[in-house]
Amino acid sequence: MSKIDSNTITIYNSLKGEKEIFKPISAPNLGIYVCGPTVYSNVHLGNCRTFLSFDNIVRYFKFLGYNVRYVRNITDAGHLVDDAEQGEDKISKKARLEKLEPMEIVQKYTLDFHQVLSQFNALPPSIEPTATGHIQEQITMINAILDKGLAYEANGSIYFDVKKYNAEGGNYGELSGRNIEDLMAGSRALDGQSEKKNPQDFALWKKASPEHIMRWDSPWGVGFPGWHLECSAMGTKYLGEQFDIHGGGMDLKFPHHECEIAQGKACNGVSPVNYWMHANMLTLNGQKMSKSTGNTLLPEELFSGKNDLLEKAYSPMVVRFFMLQAHYRSILDFSSEALNASEKGFHKLMEAKSALNNLMYKPGVVSETADKKVKDLIADCYANMNDDFNTPKTIAVLFELVNKINKMLAEKAIDLSEIVFNELKEIFNGFIEDVFGLKPEITTNNGKLDVVLELLIGMRNNAKQNKDYALSDQIRDELNNIGIQLKDSKEGTTYTIK
Repeated sequence: MSKIDSNTITIYNSLKGEKEIFKPISAPNLGIYVCGPTVYSNVHLGNCRTFLSFDNIVRYFKFLGYNVRYVRNITDAGHLVDDAEQGEDKISKKARLEKLEPMEIVQKYTLDFHQVLSQFNALPPSIEPTATGHIQEQITMINAILDKGLAYEANGSIYFDVKKYNAEGGNYGELSGRNIEDLMAGSRALDGQSEKKNPQDFALWKKASPEHIMRWDSPWGVGFPGWHLECSAMGTKYLGEQFDIHGGGMDLKFPHHECEIAQGKACNGVSPVNYWMHANMLTLNGQKMSKSTGNTLLPEELFSGKNDLLEKAYSPMVVRFFMLQAHYRSILDFSSEALNASEKGFHKLMEAKSALNNLMYKPGVVSETADKKVKDLIADCYANMNDDFNTPKTIAVLFELVNKINKMLAEKAIDLSEIVFNELKEIFNGFIEDVFGLKPEITTNNGKLDVVLELLIGMRNNAKQNKDYALSDQIRDELNNIGIQLKDSKEGTTYTIK
């Protein structure tokens, strides 16, 4: 039986407000769309949390054997300030401040985005489309919605008619749980001062003012697409009119994702996505991250330690591991205390992984009880990930396996059958590397030196197991002579460079 067939996944579907058994449209093929960044500034930590959450989800699906098409867009057209329909284009504003062309801003911050996610060891998406590269697809989608009478033109702009959409069977508000009548009643728009029929109508296309830099020709005049439209157009193009999973941050649920559902239904007659998933927010030292209060961190400030909010620098792998210790739907608080604890846990996990990989199987007294315990823990790893991708519970199980590994090392005896021992190696490595995307830290200026030292530590461990203490001592002493000191503990062997 394949891993796909033997693992039933449940997903918390934001559209239904409950967990549902995941039933892909066309297994083993799987389509996932995640809203990417608007590239007008350095990617912030909250965005990274969302992208890393879905990186783990994509990794797990691949680990099970799914063929995943993972689409994550780049918003390079620059929606308006505060995502309103009046105001200034974020990218154009930044271009003016930095005295650059808008596409120079796009390139600069797209590269920053890719560099940061690479440091976090995130997988690149299968397709990374840009909004500006899909203007024609967006125009085509607008025309289809206009043809169905669910949008209207006003002074060169096109708006989605929310009231008419609901009157004809739509359900604007179904994702966020908002009532359209209440939304309209609470709006402050004054009669006669808006070109929209109703305050809750949203722009599919906006007429460009003379000073607006980023503009394109359309059947309705020169303008630019509405922010919500790009994801609908690109999701449809690369994943079809209906696909499996759409993800993003909790802040995108309304209005962005709500509008995507309405656009998809209006254009294609079907709900565009079967499972909507939303990652929760970050806090810093117990308070909401906010640029206005200065309570915010960029990834680079976190990695370098050049900030006044945390006591020291933390590596990308430690930060990634820290994020895994909270469920993607839970609020996660960054603090020195929590990160310090994660740093210790990360090192303990990686040292056990290295020790296990260097441990050679030698027949001993095999215990059926030990075999069953390890097999049950392996099953728990899958069960926890199958339960809406519960990474903290899965990590807790991995640490139970760490205790088993360290016990075998301390007692210099393997009480597992060879089949279970090899399964332990495969699954322990698989969850750490392939599912969680964790890799050994590079702590010196030469990454090759770290690899060599890990090999030497492994050779020394094997020598000690074989009671070849002369070779074990020789490796330790010769490393010490060149300024590398080994330190043995019950968790494994570490080294420092003097």
